[in-house]
Amino acid sequence: MGEPVRNIVIGQPVSPEKVELAKRLRREMTPAERLFWEQIRANRLHGVRFRRQQVIDGFVADFYCHAAALVIEIDGPVHEGRTGYDADRDAIFQQRGLTVLRFTNDEVTANLDRVIQKVAAACGKG
Repeated sequence: MGEPVRNIVIGQPVSPEKVELAKRLRREMTPAERLFWEQIRANRLHGVRFRRQQVIDGFVADFYCHAAALVIEIDGPVHEGRTGYDADRDAIFQQRGLTVLRFTNDEVTANLDRVIQKVAAACGKG
């Protein structure tokens, strides 16, 4: 595993464009992202806090939990054909000591309970 997770959010340089992109992505979440967010927002998942559309090393992670060093990605059609980009991005997150869990939109909408169980387990709460 990479270096320990420390101050990933605090003090990192973030361009104004990335800040605006993250804000836009929060406003325009996919239906699967909204469904997932409703389950984990406001510490609803065993008291674990998540952020949505968090900028980390210039990338916007769908969901991020600092305490668990965990990134959750919910992939829709935009990710088709981007496996190389996603793999590179995941590697950068992993170098930071972060675990990356990926789910498809279909997984979230068809089997939300199972997705939440996997996330809880990754947070040490399952």
